[in-house]
Amino acid sequence: MALACSDIHVELREVKLSDMPAAMLQKSPKATVPVLVLADGQVIDESLDVMHWSLSQSDPQHWLDIDAATRQLIRRSDRDFKPLLDRYKYADRHPELSQLEHRQRAQVFVAELDCLLAGQPFLSGHCRRLADVAIFPFIRQFAGVDAGWFEHCEYAALRQWLQTMLADDLFQRVMQKHPFWRPGDAAVYL
Repeated sequence: MALACSDIHVELREVKLSDMPAAMLQKSPKATVPVLVLADGQVIDESLDVMHWSLSQSDPQHWLDIDAATRQLIRRSDRDFKPLLDRYKYADRHPELSQLEHRQRAQVFVAELDCLLAGQPFLSGHCRRLADVAIFPFIRQFAGVDAGWFEHCEYAALRQWLQTMLADDLFQRVMQKHPFWRPGDAAVYL
């Protein structure tokens, strides 16, 4: 979303995570997405770093205009919440706790977001900013683990925010499906 917001045109290569093309693994052996390869060959392979780079080039909607508390919220989302989310999503790989117990641990952060959103439409206030775009994919995944539970859980403000983010034109545009990329395919641009 940040690349699109910044109006940065990039070649898009949709990949299947279980069948990463060798060309991509050469650029980023981590075998994760996203991977942004700049014109000078520099590789950026962390989502938040891609967002920061993109918005440092052009930030027409002022997504980087956030305070220290919001920057800390983004860091905690990446550092603390994401591992809990992964344990909840893949509870069978983490049998030390049940899926419910993993969810309950993740809910501490989810409840904090819901509390923030109870008094404002976005995590940073009245406008979408970097925090919304950085945290949104994690909440989308969290909601999808048990969609029936999430639809009826106590986090009404978070659910409304998630629906707003999902319905956003920018999100809809960048989430268009593309065929998986293979070497030799015609270029597709975002």
